[in-house]
Amino acid sequence: MMRKVPSKSRGKRLISREDNAPPRQHIPTAELPFRVLFRSNRLLVIDKPAGLPVHPSRTSSGPSVEDWFPLMSRRSDGPWLVHRLDQDTAGCLAIALRKQALIGLQAGMPDGAVHKTYWAVVQGRPAGDSGEVNAPLLRTEQGRRWRMSVSPKGESARTRWRVKGHCAKRNLSWLELELLTGRTHQIRAHCAFLGVPVYGDSVYGDQTGTVPMHLLAQRWSTVDGETPIDAVAPVPEHMQAAMRACGWSERDSVETDGLPLTVQGK
Repeated sequence: MMRKVPSKSRGKRLISREDNAPPRQHIPTAELPFRVLFRSNRLLVIDKPAGLPVHPSRTSSGPSVEDWFPLMSRRSDGPWLVHRLDQDTAGCLAIALRKQALIGLQAGMPDGAVHKTYWAVVQGRPAGDSGEVNAPLLRTEQGRRWRMSVSPKGESARTRWRVKGHCAKRNLSWLELELLTGRTHQIRAHCAFLGVPVYGDSVYGDQTGTVPMHLLAQRWSTVDGETPIDAVAPVPEHMQAAMRACGWSERDSVETDGLPLTVQGK
């Protein structure tokens, strides 16, 4: 069930549990299964592992990020997801511990106050070394499956990209991508539109599902009140071999050792 929103917050875009999602089935342990990249009394940014959904769904009985919300705050109202990541995308995920932080951050997203940078390994090489995709996206149904398709009937979607490395032998490229809008599956759909689907993407690229998706929410930066936030996620293990083949090394990442989590009280 969705958490009730106070009247002063109605009309704002709030992200919470899916409608009709099952109750939590997993009781969290005393330790988080992910590192904390940034922490304040208003906000957490975690390094979400690939394969872990952000919230429960009707199609999965496994654990989700929301199962560990009780360890993040003892307050009765919250926490809340500031945004979402696909289950198979790794990296920076922001979680608000205060309603004011949630509303402020989400309000600033359309104005570019929140900067989200992704790294992806893609199949092939795009035409040119950099560019911007301006292609609206529309959700389309295919039986029980759905995907985002480029369509003039869709919502505006813009992604800036540049090539950071290439492996001719494996025909793979390392791209850095910046979201200028925040549509569902935006990077995955736009990479496919460029003719270079994300390596391991079973929806928009390789249909075999034998390779995990190589997509990382690498950096999440903004200002919360007067507090600058610059969270950087390390390259996950399953992406490192392909990234190295494309020229990546550990020096290209500003990695952190993670922060200890202190449960926020009332």
